[in-house]
Amino acid sequence: MKRIFLVRHGETDWNREGRFQGQMDIPLNRTGLGQAQAVAEALKDVPLDRIVASPLSRTRETARPLAELTGLPVEMNDGLVEIGHGLWEGRTAGEVEAEWPGMLAAWHGHPELLTMPGGENLADVRDRAWPAFLRTVEGEGDSVVIVSHDAVLKVLLCRIFDSPLSSFWRFQLANGSITILELGRHGWRVPLMGEAGHLGSVFRRVEQTAL
Repeated sequence: MKRIFLVRHGETDWNREGRFQGQMDIPLNRTGLGQAQAVAEALKDVPLDRIVASPLSRTRETARPLAELTGLPVEMNDGLVEIGHGLWEGRTAGEVEAEWPGMLAAWHGHPELLTMPGGENLADVRDRAWPAFLRTVEGEGDSVVIVSHDAVLKVLLCRIFDSPLSSFWRFQLANGSITILELGRHGWRVPLMGEAGHLGSVFRRVEQTAL
C-alpha cells in the first residue's frame, strides 16, 4: 500500500496580510517556521521513503526540518508549484475587487470557470499537478511526503474524490496541515484530512482572504 502525506506549507507574511501569493517566492514567517518544525515532529517517527516539494521557498522551508530529522533529501517538482494568480499576485482581496469588480465573487462562486488575469485556472493546475502527483506515486518508495500549496492540494483532492473542480472551496487546509492518502487494491482512501492538531487547537481556524 502506498501512503502519501500531503502537507500545506507554513504561514507567510502574505498569508497573514491576505495577499495573493501564487508563484511569487515568498518565504515563511516566524509562525510558518514554527509550523514547519511541528510538521517534522509530527512525522519524525513515520517510516518515510521520500520528500517531494514545490520549488518555491515556502515549501522548501516547510520540508527542511523534516529532511533534517529523517536524513532524506528534498526533491523538487515544478508540477506542484502554486496556481499562477497572474496580475492578482501581491494584491489583497480588496485591491483585486477594486481593480477587477466582480471577479473575486466569481472566483469564490464558480472557481472552475475563472482564469485569473495573466494567470492560470484550476484546469491548468489539474493538468500539470495531477500528472506530477501520479509520477511521484508511481516512483520509488511506499511512504512519501508531498509539500505543496493550497490550490494544488485542493485540486488533487477534487481528483481523489472524483469531484468536479467546482468543489474546490469545500476543502479547507490550514497552513502546516497534514492530509493522508492511501492507495490500495480498491483505489484511494483518505483516512485523515487537514490534520492540524500538531499546530495547536484543531478547532481553531483562521479564515484567509487571499486564496
